[in-house]
Amino acid sequence: MRSFLTLAFATALLGLTVQVSAAEPEALLVIKDHRFQPAELKVPANQRIKLVVHNQDSTPEEFESHTLNREKVVPGGAKATIYVGPLKPGRYEFYGEYNEKTAQGVLVAE
Repeated sequence: MRSFLTLAFATALLGLTVQVSAAEPEALLVIKDHRFQPAELKVPANQRIKLVVHNQDSTPEEFESHTLNREKVVPGGAKATIYVGPLKPGRYEFYGEYNEKTAQGVLVAE
């Protein structure tokens, strides 16, 4: 009986792991020349999003968004992963704190 329960638990845990890892859509945001590309990034609404920010500049930049309640420094030449959502349909502004005049963007959940 004990081995049956162990097998049942392991099977349930494996199924849960597969569901969690396959559930999140991924979106790519690039920082180049102190600008976000694309400046408007569309993502699915009502889902958790894995946002990968690739800083192609040689200097660091900080991804900052008050509407998303996120901030993360991305070193020059590096990538960072930021999870957001699930988001209601709408527009969520973000900016680069180190280059606010040029590094502006919006996440559009639809």
